Amino acid sequence: MSGRRIDRGRLADMVLAAVVGALGMGAAAFDEDTTALDHTLIALASAALAFHRAAPRAVLAVATVLGTAYVVHAHPGPLSALPVLGAVHTAARVGHRGVAAAGSAVFLAGYVATGPGTQNVAERAGLLAGWFLCAVVTGLADRNWQAYLRQTEQRALEAERTREEVALRRAGEERLRIARELHDSLTHSISIVKLQAGVAVHLARKRGDEVPPALLAIQEASGEAMRELRSALQVLRADEPTGTPALLVERARAAGLAVDLAVTGDERPLPRAVDRAAYRIVQEALTNAARHAGPAKVKVRIGYGTGNEGELTIDVDDDGAADPARPPVPGTGLTGMRERVAALGGTLCAAPRTEGGFSVRARLPLGETA
Repeated sequence: MSGRRIDRGRLADMVLAAVVGALGMGAAAFDEDTTALDHTLIALASAALAFHRAAPRAVLAVATVLGTAYVVHAHPGPLSALPVLGAVHTAARVGHRGVAAAGSAVFLAGYVATGPGTQNVAERAGLLAGWFLCAVVTGLADRNWQAYLRQTEQRALEAERTREEVALRRAGEERLRIARELHDSLTHSISIVKLQAGVAVHLARKRGDEVPPALLAIQEASGEAMRELRSALQVLRADEPTGTPALLVERARAAGLAVDLAVTGDERPLPRAVDRAAYRIVQEALTNAARHAGPAKVKVRIGYGTGNEGELTIDVDDDGAADPARPPVPGTGLTGMRERVAALGGTLCAAPRTEGGFSVRARLPLGETA
């Protein structure tokens, strides 16, 4: 698909150069004083437009020099400015406003200087000046419009991705909530039933009585229900994150974010809840940096404390556009981070830095390792 777009772009550039060249040649054909040199200058200046995407400033320089040489030699009409007009427009379109204005000024100076004896030269020069001004303005307008379209498309994609992430996060949280409710209510109740049935069977056998088949069925059914409930809980908890903060950093780098990772202390297995929280904190911090910090550098530091009373420290700093005078409104991500950290008895600070950028600092008690 990209190859087809490139081929179409090249074809459009060649058509543009051919049309401008044909108009210039046609206008020159009505001038009896036009020489082969003049036709060569027109053809070369027009042909240069075919390369305006690859080298807009070079094309503008070539078109300006050849166009000025043509008007100095032949004293043609206003249509001689078409190759330079096209080059000025394309240069302004990619942001080279100063170069476009300079090219326009050089050509206009050459046109005016060579026509002192020509009637209405001042009117023609004013007309050309208006054309060049329109070429610069339309080029800038086109550039701004393309930037607006790209920004709108990026925002739409980001909004869609954010909605998907929020929906997945909420679905995962709801599954975990259901798992906790099932574990706290049904597991307890079924355990009591199984325990009571087991005690009744044991007492009956101790007394030498025949164990009622219904009681044995209750004991077996309660055990089977416990096994099925554990399987259901495993399915509900299957959305827990897999991976490490280092893997998240590698994914962020692959996506174009400049991230450095530093790990201090003796890296070791973490308690399950702490490991999940650390993963989510780093994931959310990198996502926010990619989304809001702009072309920033991000530093991720993870520190492992010593002993069972130590703590896991997570610091994610960026040098983006966050301003301490305008703290962000906490969204779903920051709120989720705070809830995870609070549930583990840790602390979290997420706010703009005084030197610029944003900082996320989490402290999670380690306790016994998993």
